[in-house]
Amino acid sequence: MQAFQYQSPASLAAAAAALKAEGAKLLAGGQSLLPSMKLGLAAPGSLVDLGGLGDLQGVSVQGGTVRVGAMTRHADVAANADVERAIPALAHLAGNIGDRQVRNRGTIGGSLANNDPAACYPAAVLGLGATVHTDRRTIAADDFFKGLYETALADGEIITAVSFPAPAKAGWIKFKQPASRFSLVGVFVSKGPQGVRVAVTGAGPCVFRAAALEARLAANWSAAALAGASVSADGLNSDLHGSAEYRAALIPVLAARAVTAAG
Repeated sequence: MQAFQYQSPASLAAAAAALKAEGAKLLAGGQSLLPSMKLGLAAPGSLVDLGGLGDLQGVSVQGGTVRVGAMTRHADVAANADVERAIPALAHLAGNIGDRQVRNRGTIGGSLANNDPAACYPAAVLGLGATVHTDRRTIAADDFFKGLYETALADGEIITAVSFPAPAKAGWIKFKQPASRFSLVGVFVSKGPQGVRVAVTGAGPCVFRAAALEARLAANWSAAALAGASVSADGLNSDLHGSAEYRAALIPVLAARAVTAAG
């Protein structure tokens, strides 16, 4: 790991200013960036640590919306009683990300900005039709995820919070890779203010919605509605853990289980 400068700004404005320096990178929970630096895959000239910004932390529930600060740890979302009441599936998802160390260091903002193809949080954001708030604007979930490790964030733009509309029903199931605990395939389903949504992570280069499964569930919200459903393997991931065809076959199975879990 090469030398770098470390900065701990006291305000969001100061963080944005520090991020303008050449080679500067934001540090949230560090669960993706720091391992990449150790492996020589990333070499930022300076790290701008958001850990001291208390206004980017915490959860609030108001008017049917759950708002989670960008620097809120996964473990804190999982343990929050208000989240458990409003969106139990979101608390369940947060409580099953990685291992205990990851849950106590990783943040929702860092996960979304990184947009790992097998990360869990993108499925909840897209599956609930959430809104991503930044220091410049708001971005709808359908517009946020662009591709492999790619998002709609502009250079220097900082995620500040995520707002989730509380659904009537929601469920989350993942088939995890046992070593990393990332999703080999994960499916988040919901029925609520944003309609019926089915979001899939781990199967493709980026989280995506399964429109064919959404149509079936919109007509009949039940696991039985997905019997015989299929998803094309075109463009899906294929690796030593599972072929594209295997992942495609898992998607409707896990979606049906998520609907059952949602009730």
